[in-house]
Amino acid sequence: MTYLFNQPSAFAAELIEGFVAANADKVRQVTGGVVRSTRSQPNTVAVIVGGGSGHYPAFAGLVGQGLAHGAAMGNLFASPSAQQIYNVARAAHNGGGVLLMFGNYAGDVLHFGQACERLRAEGIACEILAVTDDISSASKDELAKRRGVAGDLCVFKAACAAAEAGDDLATVLKKSQHANDRTRTFGVAFSGCTLPGASHPLFEVEKGRMALGLGIHGEPGISETAVPRADELAEIFVERLLSELPVDIQQIEGQRVAVILNGLGSVKYEELFVVYRRVAQLLDAAGLQVVEPDVGEFVTSFNMAGVSLTLMWLDEELEKLWCAPANAPAYRKGSVLIAEPLSASECEENSEEALPQASVESQQSAKRVLHTLEAVADLLQRNAGKLGDIDAVAGDGDHGIGMERGVLGAVEKAREVAARGAGAGSLLCRAADAWADKAGGTSGALWGVALTALGTAIGDQQSPNAQRVATGVREAKEGIMHFGKAKVGDKTMVDVLVPFSDSLNAAVTEGSSLTEAWLAAAKIADKAAQDTAQLVPKMGRARPLAEKSVGTPDAGAISLAMIVNTVGDLLKEYRASQQGA
Repeated sequence: MTYLFNQPSAFAAELIEGFVAANADKVRQVTGGVVRSTRSQPNTVAVIVGGGSGHYPAFAGLVGQGLAHGAAMGNLFASPSAQQIYNVARAAHNGGGVLLMFGNYAGDVLHFGQACERLRAEGIACEILAVTDDISSASKDELAKRRGVAGDLCVFKAACAAAEAGDDLATVLKKSQHANDRTRTFGVAFSGCTLPGASHPLFEVEKGRMALGLGIHGEPGISETAVPRADELAEIFVERLLSELPVDIQQIEGQRVAVILNGLGSVKYEELFVVYRRVAQLLDAAGLQVVEPDVGEFVTSFNMAGVSLTLMWLDEELEKLWCAPANAPAYRKGSVLIAEPLSASECEENSEEALPQASVESQQSAKRVLHTLEAVADLLQRNAGKLGDIDAVAGDGDHGIGMERGVLGAVEKAREVAARGAGAGSLLCRAADAWADKAGGTSGALWGVALTALGTAIGDQQSPNAQRVATGVREAKEGIMHFGKAKVGDKTMVDVLVPFSDSLNAAVTEGSSLTEAWLAAAKIADKAAQDTAQLVPKMGRARPLAEKSVGTPDAGAISLAMIVNTVGDLLKEYRASQQGA
């Protein structure tokens, strides 16, 4: 378990502060993560990596010369928000465009995609690449659905070396895609990890058993077997990886490979060396030539007892990129010329945004919106454990705590901007950014999309009447389906949002009041949420363990239904108080 922490909620922020204090010669902190504290070559590509905290050395430990220019750091096992990624990218931008890189998880795909769109809208050339090295998470026919695990390092290294050499953005992207296409990883776990302050691990493996195909966020493996001897584990790794070659590799013998044997948190280096001894023998027997192998911890999962093996199949170009020098806090190779440190003035940030002018009517509405957010926060705090338990059946169990973090961040920001005279629309949009920022993950991104759509539809000049609210809910539905790619039947919050939005908009069009239309739609939302119990998940982290979730409703669907019912109760109370006034 995790022993040393203060407040669990402050763990991610405090670890960043300590990390920067220990590595100030290489990194500096910015809002959303860290960037290099040394000067980069002007007009070169800036490579930004990122993901949830709890995986050190990924992702902050890979920021430095020859490696990343910045790392966007989300909360524990939760993707950074679009705002965090945007902030880090802006701070690291050298004038040659930005490449955003991350493991292929739904929340990361959403947030990095949104940040990319925002950077492009401001005239900054930007591309994204999701690493897909984990062979256990999807079949050969669905390569794009695979997760990014320890192979992140191989792909990041190739991209960053190309950027350091002065390649333009299109070339850096092409070389990183090539590295991703040639990288494969397979992992196992002997026990799950326990987050700071938690009383039990995110998943458990029966004593004497081993989970095959683990994830790095607490997702259990896809199957189990007895724990083998070290040599037998090496044989499992090599057999699995050699059974799936990149499409442009026709034969094994004579090929050159980069190798990473990665410990996930509590497997000791000595144990890793025992396993690697046999890995090296097997690769040699297969006729492979290993180039600069790495054995150690590179992508971890707190105290998870687990190991993974990664192969990147090299050609002349990839070998040059793999062997290029680097000097980051957690990864060093070769020798680099130490770059000049940035000056204090170059490191300053100006973070406060001006608020649009709002009417007095909208400012009064903003206070009611704030009261609604506070009620939702109370609801989610009381039900965080229940939502986590639902999510743990086939996911990673963090939905409750993620929703709690998100709504508390939204409330904090809403109170701040309300005190500064924000209108209802701006309050919701700022709260949306804070929700996505603090929650991270897929649900954080989607709730950010939803509240932004609602705030944009309401605006800052008029009170939020039935038509504007219904339009905002419909646009939230469309935005979530666009960014999240889920459809009705995929066992997500969309299974609730679509019937709720359709019912609300139909009732408002027919002349119902906002309260009447909302309450009727909330009943439909309740039933739709419970009906997800019979669905098989087709999206997100639950997909590889689909059958386990049958009989249990989707956590995101349940939380959405709970929220719309709470909002309905407040609308009913407000109507009663107006009638009694």
